[in-house]
Amino acid sequence: MYQLLFIKVKKLFLYLKCNFNILYYIILYYIMLYSAFGGTLWKKNIFLSAVLCPGIIFAGFFLCNIILWSQSSSAAIPFSTLLLLLFLWFGVSTPLTYLGAFIAFQRSSWSYPVRTNQIPRQIPPQPFFSKPLPATVMAGILPFGSIYVQMFFMFNSLWAHLTYYMFGFLFVVYLILLVTISETSIILCYFQLCGEDYRWWWRAFFSSAFTAFYLLVYSVYFYLYKLTIVGVVSTVLYFSYCLIFVFIFFIMCGTVGFVSCFWFVRQIYSVVKVD
Repeated sequence: MYQLLFIKVKKLFLYLKCNFNILYYIILYYIMLYSAFGGTLWKKNIFLSAVLCPGIIFAGFFLCNIILWSQSSSAAIPFSTLLLLLFLWFGVSTPLTYLGAFIAFQRSSWSYPVRTNQIPRQIPPQPFFSKPLPATVMAGILPFGSIYVQMFFMFNSLWAHLTYYMFGFLFVVYLILLVTISETSIILCYFQLCGEDYRWWWRAFFSSAFTAFYLLVYSVYFYLYKLTIVGVVSTVLYFSYCLIFVFIFFIMCGTVGFVSCFWFVRQIYSVVKVD
């Protein structure tokens, strides 16, 4: 009995240690980025970092679970497990987020390699491919194309009850996706800066995150032409889980694109010689 309790405590300690390390570095770089961009609403941003994204995911997951409970499905998660997830969220993740933010405040933020003008420059007319909407739509094609084939196998394993065994290949595809997002966002950012449009930050995020829109379109295509789901409840569950997945994918792709462009802009301006 004591040995089993020791094993559980050890697993909990390893979970807390891993969670703290991940949250520490995430919050550390987030605070440094936020400070570099001149942010002042520290408490609000740390609170949203701790509850916004997990709250949206948990709300969607909880609604899906309510539907499963109403149908007396064996796939429903027990209420005690949901309480445990809430405890891990508010009792572990949220305090560690604030702790990581407190430690990050002790570090100095990133400095810019060159000084910027106080008066914004006038942006000249941009060509069609450099405008926000066309650039955003085009930016998501290549990243989604790199994972298109893998999405078919993943959706089959999730919804067609087939065994998925290509985890090594999945990791390689994930790395290819990250590289493709980074290169695409950097190229678009370079063309944007060449056109004297300095407003690259939100463009970098949304152009990379738009890959999630193609994933949403593919989920609709998979539902219409590859699945034989019958009933309103099954349809609602399918699209609910797909929307949760698309939301996480949206945040991930946008973050990768923004961080890549931020690194690229710092690198190119750090070699500029100012007389």
